[in-house]
Amino acid sequence: MKAALCTRFNAPLEITEVTLAPPRIGEVEVTLAACAICHSDLHFIEGAWGGALPAIYGHEAAGYVTALGERVRDYQIGQRVLVTLIRSCGTCQCCADGRPVMCETAGADVSPLSLPDGTQVTQGMKTGAFAEKVVVDASQLAPLPDDMPLDVAALLACGVITGVGAVFNTAAMPAGASAVVIGTGGVGLNAIQGARIAGARRIIALDVAPEKLIAAQEFGATDGVLATAQDARAQVLALTDGRGADYVFVTVGAVMAYEQALGLTAPGGTIIMAGMTGSTDFMRLNPMMVAYLEQRLIGSKMGGTVLRRDIPRLIELYRQGRLKLDELISNRYPLARINDAIADTAMGGTRRNVIVFDAFEKGLP
Repeated sequence: MKAALCTRFNAPLEITEVTLAPPRIGEVEVTLAACAICHSDLHFIEGAWGGALPAIYGHEAAGYVTALGERVRDYQIGQRVLVTLIRSCGTCQCCADGRPVMCETAGADVSPLSLPDGTQVTQGMKTGAFAEKVVVDASQLAPLPDDMPLDVAALLACGVITGVGAVFNTAAMPAGASAVVIGTGGVGLNAIQGARIAGARRIIALDVAPEKLIAAQEFGATDGVLATAQDARAQVLALTDGRGADYVFVTVGAVMAYEQALGLTAPGGTIIMAGMTGSTDFMRLNPMMVAYLEQRLIGSKMGGTVLRRDIPRLIELYRQGRLKLDELISNRYPLARINDAIADTAMGGTRRNVIVFDAFEKGLP
């Protein structure tokens, strides 16, 4: 099969032939129709998070089941599925507590990928979806309805569940609360619309790009504040009766954004930490003030998503017109142009660029 291979960090991907092993016990082969590009992919490609090379990244995908390993009972050949990086064993303490994104024993990280000469290829984020096919654990899948376009559905695998899930699951934000969302990229826009659906009384978007603040209003932001403005904090306080926001969602991986969030949070308020920085980045805070104001800092990984619970709910919200997905796609590219799609994503002006494969147009092979 053809795949976009990363052989050197911070270098263009190489479209090449890669061998994919058949599914083992509990695994499923999926022929992909679409895979969106996430900034986490960029972090790995740039080398910010390390990892072994060569590797295939990509983790936000959808397609058709084309082969089943032994003991897979929940899926059938030809079924349309979402492909995520959330691999879970179902039996460890975190899984038992309803937190599969934190699974402690999700199986050995044995890649099914190799080059024709036998060289092992890392399966990025246990998915490796910048390729025509993937073999993943059945726990990483969620069923998709026949009436949902697969390029749109692919967005549910990461950016949507990370943003909306940060509101619904991590924060469990009640109706009537006030929210600030720092960063209005793919995850930020989904946090904004998650807050809208949850019934927030005020949703303030912060970003360094004025045009992105305008776009944020399309997804439900009631106000926009330029993050680089000298009076950004004063503007947020003025919009929240001088208190700051009940919930501040940081959806961009920038230390500056996290440090800014502390001054935008109300007494007793909560900062939801969803944006992933580099692995060697650290923020400064004043512990005394955090304690004095009883503020909480809570990490949010993949929006605390439980696939079988959350994906059907999000699909229904999409069908009702309450969850915007089509509007999140900026551009579609064939696999041959993945480096153009990555370069465009890295510039920061897009919502989500999507790679579409032959199966998107032709359907099940």
